Amino acid sequence: MEYEEDQTLATHEQELRRGTVVFASLVACRRPQYGYSLLSTLTEAGIQTEANTLYPLLRRLEKQGLLTAEWNTEQARPRKYYTVTERGGEVAAALHSNWLALDSSITKLWKEGTR
Repeated sequence: MEYEEDQTLATHEQELRRGTVVFASLVACRRPQYGYSLLSTLTEAGIQTEANTLYPLLRRLEKQGLLTAEWNTEQARPRKYYTVTERGGEVAAALHSNWLALDSSITKLWKEGTR
């Protein structure tokens, strides 16, 4: 039974993380980031994600016009840097407002449940 409970929790944590990674990527790309640096930035912030999740996400956000990508070939290893666009900044700001409202609502529900 404990294994099933662990699996259930893992599934829900993954669902929660999925949307958070989009938001966090937009926020982190307010300064130019290449894939591995973004992965490290997110990990250092406590947002766990896998490279095989992040790279397709970056391409999708670029296709949606929320990020712009530019190759930097000045160093020995060329790197594709992602930066949030004006539209991406607007979406990030809206997500931030939604995040704060949701956090407030969940906190209120949590406190009400402990009375």
